[in-house]
Amino acid sequence: MTLVNADPEFVERVRMHQLATGQDLKRRLLTDVFAGTGVRVRLARVTAVDAERKIVDVVDADGPSEIAYDTLVYALGSAVNDFGVPGVAEHAYDLAGKQSAQRLRDRLAELAAGASVLVVGGGLTGIEAVTEIAEARPDLEVALAARGVLGDWLSEKAQRHLRKAFDRLGITVHEHTDIAGVQATGARTADGRTIPAQVTVWTAGFAVHPLAAATTLRVSETGQIVVDDTMRSVSHPDVYAIGDAAFAPGASGDPLRMSCASGVPTAYQAADAIAARLTGREVPRNSIGYTGQCISLGRRDAIVQWVTPDDQPKPSALTGTAAARLKELICKSAAWSISHPTSMLPSRRRRITGAPKTTVTTA
Repeated sequence: MTLVNADPEFVERVRMHQLATGQDLKRRLLTDVFAGTGVRVRLARVTAVDAERKIVDVVDADGPSEIAYDTLVYALGSAVNDFGVPGVAEHAYDLAGKQSAQRLRDRLAELAAGASVLVVGGGLTGIEAVTEIAEARPDLEVALAARGVLGDWLSEKAQRHLRKAFDRLGITVHEHTDIAGVQATGARTADGRTIPAQVTVWTAGFAVHPLAAATTLRVSETGQIVVDDTMRSVSHPDVYAIGDAAFAPGASGDPLRMSCASGVPTAYQAADAIAARLTGREVPRNSIGYTGQCISLGRRDAIVQWVTPDDQPKPSALTGTAAARLKELICKSAAWSISHPTSMLPSRRRRITGAPKTTVTTA
């Protein structure tokens, strides 16, 4: 097995708002993570996939080359989506990756007391980013712009707690606000208003890597690879897609949303399906469903909104310090599981049916 990744570290994307506000995160080198497993780590950037020839084109320190595969696991994830809004690429910051979070970190460190920061996007990323910034820098004027009502998908209990947290942190909320343009000095709304900001953080959504759409793989309108309930491409059975890169069915049959909550179970499902097919065992049934949405509100406050398997909010929610501790435990457990995929249980080895296979994962 070969893992191809452009970055030498495993990046905890769910903690990018912490990195941006000056917190130091633990380094997890992929070579250390996979030491002793037999997995080969190849530091390279994927430039193309030829699904007919079963070839992945990469570029590394030695230049361009090709990697052949028998089975491909496509996990290139997503990046920030600017939705074509003018000025986002030139003037806005984002939290889609380590480099962009570091760029925002450097910019926030330059701001003097009284400077203004605007976070665009009222989803999970936007809420976590704006509360983290407001808590880390109480000397700044921090605001959030949301298309709808703040936290309108949450239960009443969770919404009440969210507004209390925003009031406690002094965050200004611009609800029912569409941003039509971003400038160096702020953002322009669709109704002609201007929201001043020395720093604008764009968290309005994510878009998948365009590489899959340039292949012969069947993709959705969003550019995600269309897969069955085992995460296997419906057009190329030797290709699997996981995480944000996959247009995958969930518990209700509806597509899973882009999130860590989808990425981990789709990875397990694909791995189990590949192992079962290689060893001639029965492929496990897809039982992917959601249990909760964890939203940090700084380091000492959070919301854990309990949801149905198809991601609909339940009336109950955990809030406050207890929720913050639970979310931290979940994040630490996810990172721990990267190096302990069998959860400390004895590993079971089975012979591969037929000739040896080569599995390549692009991440």
